[in-house]
Amino acid sequence: MEEKANYCLNCPTKPCATGCPLGNDIPSFIKNIKERNYKKAYNILLKTTVLQSVCGRICPHMKQCRGKCVRGIKGEPVEIGELETFVGDMAIKNQWEINKLEEKDDKKIAIVGGGPAGLTAAAFLRRKGYNVTIYEKHNELGGLLSHGIPEFRLPRGILHNVIEKIINLGINVKYNCVLGKDITMEQLKKEYNAVLLTFGANISAKMGIEGEELKGVYGGNELLENNNHPDYNGKTVVVNGGGNTAMDTSRTINRMGAKKVYVVYRRAREQMPAEQKEIDDAIKEGVEFLFQNNIVKIIGDKYVEKIECIKTELIKVEGETRLKPVNIDGSNYEIPVDYVVMAVGAKPEEEVLETLDLKRNKWGYIETGENNKTSDEKVFCAGDISGQTSTVAWAARSGRNAAENIDKYLKKNCL
Repeated sequence: MEEKANYCLNCPTKPCATGCPLGNDIPSFIKNIKERNYKKAYNILLKTTVLQSVCGRICPHMKQCRGKCVRGIKGEPVEIGELETFVGDMAIKNQWEINKLEEKDDKKIAIVGGGPAGLTAAAFLRRKGYNVTIYEKHNELGGLLSHGIPEFRLPRGILHNVIEKIINLGINVKYNCVLGKDITMEQLKKEYNAVLLTFGANISAKMGIEGEELKGVYGGNELLENNNHPDYNGKTVVVNGGGNTAMDTSRTINRMGAKKVYVVYRRAREQMPAEQKEIDDAIKEGVEFLFQNNIVKIIGDKYVEKIECIKTELIKVEGETRLKPVNIDGSNYEIPVDYVVMAVGAKPEEEVLETLDLKRNKWGYIETGENNKTSDEKVFCAGDISGQTSTVAWAARSGRNAAENIDKYLKKNCL
């Protein structure tokens, strides 16, 4: 690993750090790997993140830190993710703790949702001395890390160790507790000095096309979260979408015995939001990609029998930064399939949001200001539910920002 660390030029301008959503001091932690000061490297990362072993594995590094690396101009960029993973895993192996608390504070904060935003916020608030309780609807923490990212991308043993270290800071957890059902917002506001909502947006969006109501049409988010898959053995499955959810569902389904898995994406490969490595891995594993194709209809009696697709062309539209896919008239064709999985985006859980009495934006997310505040000054919001960029690192950054803003609010209003 020192060889990979030595490849880093330790640029004083730190372009890689500007590409990291969390703002990790990448040159400094790599410098300490070079010098074999591994624990110091870990402590440097702890200033900005508590998810080293997670982000090191699953971040879209070429779209973030690694994509900004100066080494990449004339050759291969530094393997930043591997180096972060190395430090995070070493911290787990050697049982290095997350550094301890500041002066103890008796103020109480409730966090609803134990995903990357909630876990990060909980850790940074606890390190400031606050009493923190996480309310989690599942019987384990992690959010999309536990219920959305497959084992082959993020080993569960590693994830459990990361979460355990955070909880060991002295964070309370209420499992199997659903907001609006088992606990209300009014109860939380009465019991706690501040409330942070981080429960994500994990309801699969629909395309609004004919046949979407047929049996055999699933949402990618729900399949991954609930792990309640049909029997794919000998079946043909189409996954519609171009993000990491589409990659995770297609690769999972392929591994579960499907005869054939297609990914349909209406744009070109280079426009896919998914990490290139995930696309490459899916192709290596046998997933077939139909680029510049669009599903226009799902056909069947009660059950899915086939899909109708149409080819697209990409055209330049004034005022838009990327090419727009437009259907090519007369290019329609059909593919016999058994299941269709929609992975074209996600939205918040409407039933929960309706119980909150908080202002929402035009896209249905909770309206959140720069300071993470909602329309209720005691309630803060972070992560996907506030419409943040949907990557783990951005969710974690949102949670860290919320922790800082809650700290400022409590110091100003709860003396």
